[in-house]
Amino acid sequence: MTREEFKKLFNEHFDQLRNYIYYRCGDAELATDIAQEVFMKLWEKQPAQAPKELIGLLYKMAKDAFISKYRRNKMEQEFNARPPNNAESQSPEEEMSYKELKSTYERALKEMPEIQREVFLMSRMDELKYHEIAERLELSIKAVEKRMKNALHFLREALAVK
Repeated sequence: MTREEFKKLFNEHFDQLRNYIYYRCGDAELATDIAQEVFMKLWEKQPAQAPKELIGLLYKMAKDAFISKYRRNKMEQEFNARPPNNAESQSPEEEMSYKELKSTYERALKEMPEIQREVFLMSRMDELKYHEIAERLELSIKAVEKRMKNALHFLREALAVK
């Protein structure tokens, strides 16, 4: 896609895409941000299709981006709504048990094979979907699923009470 084709696509569809997102979220600033992100991703990918064929993709990307932001915001609000974790509310045994579990988890992550750890952390920490991980790592979705299955099995074994 040439710069002129992209500019034309942007000029013709940015407002419509922003409105589509705005109608879903009711936040004009968020809608503008998502629309800009979507066009940036499209420019970075440089798809081979003609600009007219990309309109559906734009709306799909915008919908996915909105859903991701919505989920992140919801999780953040739930986290902030939780009561603070006071050290006094935990018994010394619970605190010791937690520290041991955390230490075991961190050690298991270090010992986990890199290909599994990479997929696991992208899924759990970055909250990426399998198809997004596959795209970034240039793998098939099945390969990502298998690596994740192996990573979870590895953690289960490492964290098993002995």
